[in-house]
Amino acid sequence: MSLTAGIVGLPNVGKSTLFNAITKKNILAANYPFATIDPNIGVVTVPDKRLEYLEHLYVPERMIPTTFEFTDIAGLVKGASAGEGLGNKFLSHIREVDAIVEVVRCFEDDNIIHVEGTVDPIRDIEIINVELMLADLEVIDNRLNRIGKKAVMAKDKETLAEVNVLTKIKEALEQNIPARRLELDEEERKILKPFNLLTLKPIIYMANINEDELLEKDNAYVEEVRKYASSEHALVIVVCAKIESELVELNDEDKALFLQDLGIEESGLDQLIKATYDLLGLATYFTVGSDEVKAWTFRKGMKAPACAGIIHTDFERGFIRAEVMSFDDLKACGNEQKVREAGKMRLEGKEYVMQDGDICHFRFNV
Repeated sequence: MSLTAGIVGLPNVGKSTLFNAITKKNILAANYPFATIDPNIGVVTVPDKRLEYLEHLYVPERMIPTTFEFTDIAGLVKGASAGEGLGNKFLSHIREVDAIVEVVRCFEDDNIIHVEGTVDPIRDIEIINVELMLADLEVIDNRLNRIGKKAVMAKDKETLAEVNVLTKIKEALEQNIPARRLELDEEERKILKPFNLLTLKPIIYMANINEDELLEKDNAYVEEVRKYASSEHALVIVVCAKIESELVELNDEDKALFLQDLGIEESGLDQLIKATYDLLGLATYFTVGSDEVKAWTFRKGMKAPACAGIIHTDFERGFIRAEVMSFDDLKACGNEQKVREAGKMRLEGKEYVMQDGDICHFRFNV
């Protein structure tokens, strides 16, 4: 599954520092705007304690976690939709991602320049949202100018449906309402898909705070972001970019001790990766054996043959059935034999909708 979350934000909010930590890449993180000029792509592994259990149980030769991509996109400034700063590059790159992680500065530091002069997270969020809305309005206006009159005159049902949903989005954007806040049915979303609208992409807000505020996980700025995010049912994750960049330099044991000293169960980046994975509508199934334990990413709602096809197209083409047990059943029973004895091992056919945590053996014939 090739799905990508784009990390966006104004210059100097900690975006590239967080990206460095996420991907353990040493990209340029400088104290001035546009230090990140081209999008940087990093593949991250999804933290999953179930893999640790499966590795202990099967003792495989190799253990392969599931992954997806983060893209670090050049910092945005006011006027991007009109080409200010690196606006056109920013907007073209963000159209290519499936979800948005917006890093918001929620800390004071006189040594780090703020492109707008002061720290104000809601203003920063709205600068980005306005630029995304203006860019979407341009796309919609161009399309309506091409097909609007033609649709009315021809009375073509498909074209009229397109005009109606585009007009619905246009009216919302003109009222400062991003498309993701609207109630859209499946048919409307299908019509909108080719336009790749920026404001329709799901979003997570990442509040970057100072290390001395990490235990509280809150300050007045973070509360403002939470209130804003609640209006569009978006998640807020609180991190300290500086701490996260230090954590990635540690081995697992030292990292656990560091988090314990901080009084934190899970790093902010682990929370972000899991939350983004869920936001993208992704889930995990496993294949297991003495040679390999592997996690596979699939979209929620996919049926067994399509999930088998993620491993190899022949598996989908010649799919017969899937032998399935849930991770929870395996853990409760202790091993595969006891799962079978408990009647928890199932044979599923072509209509089976795969569930997160399924452990599968696919039977196929080509």
